[in-house]
Amino acid sequence: MRFPTATGSEVRQEVSRQLSRIPQARGRFWASVVVLSIGALGSMAVPILLGRVVDVVLAGGADMVTRILWIGAGVSIAAVVSAGLNAVGFYLLSTVAERAIGNLREDMVDTALHLPTHRVEEAGSGDLLSRSTDDVAELSSSISQTLPDVTSAIFVLGATAIALIGLDPYYAVIPLLAGPAYFLSFRQYLKSAPERYANERASMAERARRMLESIHGLETLHAFSREDRAQERIGESSWRVVGNGYRARRTMMVTQVQMTIIEAGMLIAGLVMSYFAVRGGQLTIGQVTGAMMIIIRIRRPMMGIIHTLDTVNSGYASLARIVGVVHNPPARVPDCGAPAPAGRAELRDVWFRYGDDWAVRDINFNLQPGEKVALVGASGAGKSTVAALLAGLRVPDEGLVLIDDTPVTALSDSERVARLALVSQEVHVFSGTLREDLTIAKPNATDAELEQALADVGADWFETLSDGLNTIVGSRGMRLEPVQAQQLALARIHLLDPAIVLMDEATAEAGSAGAGALEDAARVVTSGRSSVVIAHRLDQAAEADLILVMDAGEVVERGTHAELLDLGGRYAQLWTAWSRGRA
Repeated sequence: MRFPTATGSEVRQEVSRQLSRIPQARGRFWASVVVLSIGALGSMAVPILLGRVVDVVLAGGADMVTRILWIGAGVSIAAVVSAGLNAVGFYLLSTVAERAIGNLREDMVDTALHLPTHRVEEAGSGDLLSRSTDDVAELSSSISQTLPDVTSAIFVLGATAIALIGLDPYYAVIPLLAGPAYFLSFRQYLKSAPERYANERASMAERARRMLESIHGLETLHAFSREDRAQERIGESSWRVVGNGYRARRTMMVTQVQMTIIEAGMLIAGLVMSYFAVRGGQLTIGQVTGAMMIIIRIRRPMMGIIHTLDTVNSGYASLARIVGVVHNPPARVPDCGAPAPAGRAELRDVWFRYGDDWAVRDINFNLQPGEKVALVGASGAGKSTVAALLAGLRVPDEGLVLIDDTPVTALSDSERVARLALVSQEVHVFSGTLREDLTIAKPNATDAELEQALADVGADWFETLSDGLNTIVGSRGMRLEPVQAQQLALARIHLLDPAIVLMDEATAEAGSAGAGALEDAARVVTSGRSSVVIAHRLDQAAEADLILVMDAGEVVERGTHAELLDLGGRYAQLWTAWSRGRA
């Protein structure tokens, strides 16, 4: 389920909204129209003056050289003035367009950061990454490359029509006859090209998704010797990009052939009309020379439009994909006036499904302030889904998820952060100083508070850092070991101080080189707080006030550690197997 692609009306609405945010955008636009129009008309003076050179040479006379020099000076002045006006016009247009792109890029990032986690998972991170990077870059590139060419072509064509009519109204017949042919050619192109370019962009997103999956799952691929299969899948998606790209460019090539035929017809018609105009004495040879030079100049803007249509359609496809994300951003939930955080949580008759299959069914439990609830069971039993529902990352299909007697979906971001926090096995270390990474949880924390948080979770490696809190960590600095990264994540939760902590296998690394270190850190973080722990290590479950044993999305047993052992059911079997394996 990818993110939607915006319709034409949605794109127009978003573009209009972006332009309305730019100060004096309307005034700059119309100023650029005036300046570019004058510049285009000035450029028409060049072929007209060059045509007069022919008349001067044919007429001869003692002052022929002087007259030619004056005409040459006029051509130079017209060219310089036209170029200067075009530069000013393009600058005015570019300031509006680039600011609009900048605002759109910011909206794209802002929307992506506020999207619900489940929405990103359903669409695939590759789709969002492609829209945030490839499509934004493609749009920016297409605007910077095509805006001057398309704008120049439009104004040159308008000025050409005016100049031809000024020479002889009969010349207006040529663009009038060519106009419908151009229109049909463009219409045929635009009928098929946008869909083909959209398919190309979609296949690029699929390629990005497969590459991301292969990179993230590299260790698994190595373990099962599936590198060749992963490479084959990436190759298939890459060839799909090539095929869609070829189909998109083939449409442009056919249109270009049609344009060449139309231009040949215009030249033939212009030559025939010029012949009869000179023969009838209506125009001089110099005047028809200027007219034919103007007609020949039509080729340049029209071919410019054709060449840029390729980029324009690619850019429009990218724009539609970007607007598809930002046009209807998720509504920010306002504060609902929830009571002060107390650490109570309840799942009441909760059902949730992925597609047609129920992931969890009829889940009920209460979490009282300061209590610890452990969820145990095999992989795929629904434990992580319960944690996601409790954190508000998923919305139940049936039932209620309450935090402090308030539906979790009704809580605003600030209200939810004050009440609960989710720590998973997969944590992220942001690039920057260690201080910046920690103050994500508490921006106004002092250095003493940050150091104390690290000490509380047992991050004694911090003491060996020569730069202390100024140490650069993350992808561009010191690479933290998995246990260190998890301790950093737990220190952030400790600083955040939520009423409820949800730990989704957050201490899984405790079974490796840092055995026991994360267990101690987890005890510190959950001490004095309500907590829900997805326990992969059953000694964690043994410390809980309530244990829920899950299987196939249902709670099949519940009770304390001692009660479940006496029951002799599923939990007792798991405990026996785990104890035997640990021994």
